[in-house]
Amino acid sequence: MEQYKAAPLGVTAADLAELPSTRPLLQDFPTPIVTLSESAVAHNLATMAEWCREAGVGIAPHGKTTMSRELWNRQLDAGAWGITVATPWQASVALGWGVPRVLLANALVQPAALRALAADADRLTVWADSTRAVDIMTRALSGVDAAAPLDVLVELGGAGGRTGARGEQAALAVATAVAASPSLRLAGVAGYEGALAHDASPESLARVQAYLDELLALHDAIEAAGLYPPDGTVILTAGGSAYFDQVADALAPRRDLDGRRGRRVEVLLRSGAYVTHDDGYYRSITPLRRTGSGREFRSAIHGWATVVSRPEPGLVLVDAGKRDLPYDEGLPVPQAIRRLDSPVAVPLDGAVTTALNDQHAFVRVPRDAAVDVGDVIRFGLSHPCTTFDKWRALAVVDDALAPEPRVVGLLDTTFG
Repeated sequence: MEQYKAAPLGVTAADLAELPSTRPLLQDFPTPIVTLSESAVAHNLATMAEWCREAGVGIAPHGKTTMSRELWNRQLDAGAWGITVATPWQASVALGWGVPRVLLANALVQPAALRALAADADRLTVWADSTRAVDIMTRALSGVDAAAPLDVLVELGGAGGRTGARGEQAALAVATAVAASPSLRLAGVAGYEGALAHDASPESLARVQAYLDELLALHDAIEAAGLYPPDGTVILTAGGSAYFDQVADALAPRRDLDGRRGRRVEVLLRSGAYVTHDDGYYRSITPLRRTGSGREFRSAIHGWATVVSRPEPGLVLVDAGKRDLPYDEGLPVPQAIRRLDSPVAVPLDGAVTTALNDQHAFVRVPRDAAVDVGDVIRFGLSHPCTTFDKWRALAVVDDALAPEPRVVGLLDTTFG
């Protein structure tokens, strides 16, 4: 099974299939390796599902985080409305896997892709932030035997942000164009507040709130202009993994699944990182920690690397680098060490990662630290989205923080 760098050397497909019953010690697996902690994943799925129920919102988690069919199905089983994706290829994967509703959080302006996905238009919703995008979609779908008119959400952006129409008037022009298209259906309003703020300072939280107010104002303006279709449900969606509490507070009052107040409205978060959480960026900014809710997500992803050199008293080099571990939102954090002659990981105090090469990490340690060649260091990671894409399969352990983690399976990923 050489195609899986997470698998022990020399094992067969039959050996891997038996992992749930044989449950080998993690120490028998090669490094570098990234593990997924089953106990933490199960906790996070249940925690987010409960939070959404209490907040009165739905969720279409962003699937690009993991690109894992197994995790997507577990999110759907936990009550997710559907799965969000970012590219036409990801959308084709989701549709091919039978995901009942797929939200493409981007403009779909590639004519060939539009025609290819038209057969599943009854399960697909896309975004648009310009009248040109609407024109491209309309022309590409003209004469195509689509399953249904393609649902389109008008995306509102913000100054200095990412995509999205700038301002209500520009967004209304997009909505008007969608409503007039014979191939499209105006299905609601979308946005992403995470591009406008990157911390939990009062200034950032205020900016997020102002943006959400604008999003609601756009929805009301579309309704007042009579642009929404007379029947069907419309969607209001925002919410990454950093400010989903504010999004729920602002949008949940508009949710009306039965149409008792008039139009049927669904409110969807798109948080994706919660399923694994992390020990870096999301740990620092998650609303569950920030608001003191009494709940918490648990980090389910960890890196493990072997000390291959200690060339100086205060420096060790391990065999994991940029090709194995994420580094765009913070370097891996040394947490514990497993001695060469022991299966048990113990805390590693005073260590810090200072740099990554392709296949090495530089770890500064106290000069008197009991760290030697052959020992294995466990790292906390930051940003799951750039962790999963480095692995065709992750080793699933019962609990990464247990004294002796055991491998209970491999989780396949699909990144093309």
